[in-house]
Amino acid sequence: MTPANPDRSRAFAVVGPSGSGKDTLIAAVAGLPDLPRLPDLHPVRRVITRPESAGGEPFEGVTGAEFAARAAAGAFALVWQAHGLQYAIPASAVAAHRAGHTVIFNGSRAMLGQAAEVFPGLTVLLVTARPETLAARLAARGRESREDIAARLARAEFALPPGLPVIRIDNDGPLDAAAAAMRAALQPESS
Repeated sequence: MTPANPDRSRAFAVVGPSGSGKDTLIAAVAGLPDLPRLPDLHPVRRVITRPESAGGEPFEGVTGAEFAARAAAGAFALVWQAHGLQYAIPASAVAAHRAGHTVIFNGSRAMLGQAAEVFPGLTVLLVTARPETLAARLAARGRESREDIAARLARAEFALPPGLPVIRIDNDGPLDAAAAAMRAALQPESS
């Protein structure tokens, strides 16, 4: 990690319905080829009880037993369950945040209250797309059945916990437009 300014530490939880492109946008912002990397950006790789061969996003796949052992050892800052899987944000993300880095992670609306306690000043980046776009993306990744896709689409509209700052990012059009909007949201405020 590069040196950072602890007074400028910020944290962003990227949430949105399945297929909205959360991980794609995080990867795009972290590695936009035509733009300089954002200073002190620390993208966080989630830990999931799913084999890495399932693909679809950069994550660390672990067994349920390994997940439980690591959770018991205090290796995770945040833990939640969704879609029959367990998810975690490593404790190293808290250390990066305290060191002044801008932490960004793919989260879940179910864990936002907990995340706001762990990461003071948390901002939510809500990634959205039309239902037909979500359905096409979910089908293309090939991990879910038609029934699973229908269930995920039924959960696409959801409320966020009150009191958290939310920035909406429309990812229904060209990726570069949504990535530019996310990048703008991540830019430090001028002093």
